[in-house]
Amino acid sequence: MIRMLKSGLLDTIQDLGRTGYQKYGVIVSGAMDPLAHRLANVLVGNLEKEATLEMTLSGPVILFETDALIAICGGDLSPSINGEFVPMWRPVLIKKGMKLQFRYAKKGCRAYLAVAGGFDVQPVMGSKSTYLRASLGGYQGRSLQAGDTLLFGEPSGASEKLMAGLSTRGDDGSFIASNWCISEDIYPYRKRPAAIRVLKGPQFDWFDKNSQLEFYQKEFKVSSQSDRMGYRLEGPDLVLEQPKDMISDAINFGSIQVPPDGSPIILMADRQSVGGYPKIGKIALIDLPSVAQTKPGEGISFTEATTEEAQVLYIEREKLIAQVKLGIFLKISQEEK
Repeated sequence: MIRMLKSGLLDTIQDLGRTGYQKYGVIVSGAMDPLAHRLANVLVGNLEKEATLEMTLSGPVILFETDALIAICGGDLSPSINGEFVPMWRPVLIKKGMKLQFRYAKKGCRAYLAVAGGFDVQPVMGSKSTYLRASLGGYQGRSLQAGDTLLFGEPSGASEKLMAGLSTRGDDGSFIASNWCISEDIYPYRKRPAAIRVLKGPQFDWFDKNSQLEFYQKEFKVSSQSDRMGYRLEGPDLVLEQPKDMISDAINFGSIQVPPDGSPIILMADRQSVGGYPKIGKIALIDLPSVAQTKPGEGISFTEATTEEAQVLYIEREKLIAQVKLGIFLKISQEEK
């Protein structure tokens, strides 16, 4: 069990989303950076879809009231215990009574804390994800606050083996970190691409030639008016060749729609189920983590990708994740010995 001693800017329980209900107007939600979320779970022996704690820009102070196996992935929010840095991207055994403290993001925007067994909150429509605007899911449908307590679920056999292996080191410190970690090659934000890869949107040809060129040639800045629903971008105005009306249609995570003011919006995890603005592009799945880890005020630029290129990149990344999972399984087997 953990107790929140101090909340961060925005701390919510998230999993991989609430799927199958968009036709009823219920949004997906879920982790803004699904890759960091998945890897954190894999590192502690959970299923990839298990709920994690998503922390944004500045993190909380958390008291561990029991021993716990954790992993922290994503942006670097300077996690520490008693002033000692807690390593990321690896399993870490935290001792009972320790206070895990996060600070402001040094790199990236969001960090994910996974605990062995996951967080024991009641699923809503098959998901533990928090949708703040509807007070749905997660912990009482809201962000976490000081004084909140979270119980853990039942750890898997792999989790128990990891905990047992780490605990045998006889370390009297406040935590014990594994001597192995996930390579930075698996996580694209740690070597952020020069430009985010984008597929042409269904209304790309509606925009005038100058807007089409500037979309790929100019840099945009993530506005402070950005949130889990969408990233508003500041930069060149994107205008239609001529005014057009369109019927609202389905939108996806990473769709880039352009309202009448000409400033594009990247639709994120808490996006609505349909939209009525023209869509100039769609972020390739491979680069969604990089977008999710971009802070307000930071620049972002786009480069064109084909559907075939995006599919190949996605398949290659999933193969790499499968290799990572196999490697972790082998490490767990070694810990048992």
